[in-house]
Amino acid sequence: MSVKYGKFEMPQKITLDEDAASNNYARFVAEPFERGFGHTVGNSMRRMMLSSLESPAIISVRIEGIPHEYMSIEGISEDMTNIILNFKGALLRKLPMDDAPYSHEPRILTHVLEITREDLDKNHGHYHVTLGDIIEDGSYEVVNPELHLFTATKPMRRQIDLRVAIGRGYVPSERHIVRDKTSDEILVDAAFSSVRLVNYYVENTRVGQDTDFDRLIFEVTTDGRITPVEAISFAAQIGMKHFEVFEQVQAHALSFDEGLGDGDTDQDEMMEKLALRIDEIELSVRSTNCLSGANIETIAELVSIPERKMLEFRNFGKKSLNEIKAKLSEMGLHLGMDLARYGITADNAKDRIRQHFEEKKGRKDLVKVEE
Repeated sequence: MSVKYGKFEMPQKITLDEDAASNNYARFVAEPFERGFGHTVGNSMRRMMLSSLESPAIISVRIEGIPHEYMSIEGISEDMTNIILNFKGALLRKLPMDDAPYSHEPRILTHVLEITREDLDKNHGHYHVTLGDIIEDGSYEVVNPELHLFTATKPMRRQIDLRVAIGRGYVPSERHIVRDKTSDEILVDAAFSSVRLVNYYVENTRVGQDTDFDRLIFEVTTDGRITPVEAISFAAQIGMKHFEVFEQVQAHALSFDEGLGDGDTDQDEMMEKLALRIDEIELSVRSTNCLSGANIETIAELVSIPERKMLEFRNFGKKSLNEIKAKLSEMGLHLGMDLARYGITADNAKDRIRQHFEEKKGRKDLVKVEE
């Protein structure tokens, strides 16, 4: 037996602002949430993205012939301390998959760096060694291969060993556990967190006549070791994993009212919105003509179309798309809505709206007869 709870407004999808998206930045919008749930979900997701995601990082450096970090090196402009600081800026990408033979144990990447007199002469006596010169192992993708490590001024041949591990957060060098550490291996502070910045905002949004529901907006910036989409996806899965334990303490299962609040009143109100003609919502002439050319006559037909499909219409650009999205948002609607609860799909929208008008006319005629 379950306990019946009232309806919670829940977002049906999360949208990505494609105009502002890049490899390292993305803006996500989810709505509507019940009042207060925007901050509850937003703060939790932000904390998990900043502290709980895993990425590779260098945890130790060994350069042949260099016993410790407090010394200068013949033939290299920088001292060892500065070289170590440069290595801390290395960004490596790897997503360990279940179907691959891989463990989270640290892995040593070895490279023999050889700089000849010819290399120096080509670069006016100075050869700038970058991260891409050192890491050629295909196990990791080097996000910033142009990262400067040091400048060689003499021909040399040295073996360089980098120990790479996968972890979370920030781990100082003294906390690394290295079982087979050599005497000339220098441990390095590791910043495993690949998410640099997460901002979230909560705004009011409309559901029916109520305007105090929450719209949750995320702005996620990463360093390239994972993408913003991966960051928000991984954080959500981590959160759900941690909530699983609380299912063990159920007193009663909950079932939620999935109805429309005030029943027929809310459904009629939504159907009135969906039945509006495109020329009734004050769009620009260009947007109205584009929709007319695509044979879209009502709001129901419009919101049934996914956002990505809109740009396939003839003469339809992003400016018109943004105008339509803003207008629908004012009405508490959005593109790609699931209207199954109203019996509306992209294929039957015209017929369903026509049926709505017939039913409405029939109710009015019945009232007149009764009077």
